[in-house]
Order: sequence, then structure tokens, then C-alpha cells
Amino acid sequence: MAATQPNLTSVDQATLRSAVSSSSRPGRPGPLDASVTMAWRALLKIKHVPMQLFDVTLFPIMMTLMFTFLFGGALAGSVGEYVQFLIPGIFVMTIAMITMYTGHALNTDIAKGIFDRFRSLPFWRPAVLVGMLLGDMVRYTLAGMVVIVLGFIIGFRPDGGVIGVLLSLILVLIFAFSLSWAWTVLGLLLPTPESTMMVSSMVSFPLTFATNIYVDPATMPEWLQVVVNLNPITHVVTAVRGLMSGTATADQIGLVFLSCAVLIAIFAPLTMYLYSNKGSR
Repeated sequence: MAATQPNLTSVDQATLRSAVSSSSRPGRPGPLDASVTMAWRALLKIKHVPMQLFDVTLFPIMMTLMFTFLFGGALAGSVGEYVQFLIPGIFVMTIAMITMYTGHALNTDIAKGIFDRFRSLPFWRPAVLVGMLLGDMVRYTLAGMVVIVLGFIIGFRPDGGVIGVLLSLILVLIFAFSLSWAWTVLGLLLPTPESTMMVSSMVSFPLTFATNIYVDPATMPEWLQVVVNLNPITHVVTAVRGLMSGTATADQIGLVFLSCAVLIAIFAPLTMYLYSNKGSR
């Protein structure tokens, strides 16, 4: 006799669902949860690609030692005096320059197709960008601490003490977060990671060298002084020198926050527009 087939239509629907899954469907992650997850992903990249630590360790060490001992005597009369002037500037320059790797990392995700996968997932879409920037804060902090520790080793003594150094780090991190939005625009616009890195470097070097990091702007031609004084990095360096020496004013710090607000107001909406309308490659 033929085996009797069970009538599947008579199976209790509740029993069928319990057999498939015994737990409720997880809710959609909120903006904070999604951003933190993306930040953790950015940090995990360092574990798998340790060379990413080069720019936050060897690069600041190389720049600090090179400018201190090659140019210190010529620019300030002695290495000891130049260290007091240079370290706050190198501190800002190092963090400002490595922010350009944000655009490179974003463009790499686009080239590998990960970008499109993230856009198809049901979470807060800006979390990919915000999380990437938050993850970079750890790298920026590490780079800043390398410069400060090396500065102490070669004779830097900030009159503002530990509090001045910590406030300087917080201020520079806020500025770095704001500046990173400019690099995400390049990462979304340019076709390859290589072109993103090349263009970012072409923008970053004039932006960091046309400042008061290395010398007093008063020694420069008048037209260049105008450029230097309009450069937002100049305002950050001035405020950091003030914080580390204990002489910072509200105006100096206010200019930094104004620069941050302008950078975010211009580049964050542009980044989100490009991110939302970016087509698949």
C-alpha cells in the first residue's frame, strides 16, 4: 500500500514558525549602534593590515626628529628652543595629514564592492561614514601620543601641564573629525584608491606647510601671510600652542570651533549627497 502523505495544509502555522525559529526577529539597529559597529570594523582592519599603523607611528617620529635636528639650529638658534615651538605644530600636522587616509579607505571599500553591500543593509545609512570617522579617532589619538611622548624625550616641557596637553588633544581630534569630511568627498568622487591618495596628498601638503607650524608667519612675504592666516590649520596650531603653554584665549579656541563648523557645514552634506546618489561600479 502507498504511504499516506501528511496533509501539510493542516499543520498549525504557529508550530511551523516555532520549528523555523525560536527567537523573535532582531530589531533594526539605531544610529548609535550602527555607527559603533562600523567604528569597530574600522579598528579591526588594523588587526588584519598592521601596515596601517605606519602612518600613526613611524611617520610622526620621522617628521619630529627630522625637523627638530635638521632645522632647529638654523630656525631658532638651538634645538632646545625650537622644540618648544615645533612640538605643538608637529602634533597638529601629524594628525591633520593622516586624516586623508579616510578618503582612501572609503574609496577602497567602493572599489571592492563592500560599499554597495552596506547600502543594501537595513540600518542608518550614514553609519558607514560616521563609524569610519569614529574609528579613525583611535588612530589619531595614537599618533598624537607618539608625538607628545617623543617630544618629552627630546626636551619638550609644556607650561600648561598635563591638562593643557589633554585639552590640546581633544581640540585637535574635533578638528580632525571635521577635516575628514573633506577627504570622504574625494573618496566618493575619484575613481580609484590610488587617485584618491594622490589628490589628497596634493591638497594636504600645501594645507599643512602653508601654516605657522615651522616658522613665524611674520618672516614670510605679506601675500603669503594672508594665506597662512586664513588657513584653518594655522588657527588650530595657535590654539594648541596656547593650551600647551597655558596662555590660550577664548578667541583662539573659538576660531578653531568656527573652522570646524564651516568644514562640517560644507563637506558633511556634500558627502551624504554623494553617498546617497553613488551608483554601482
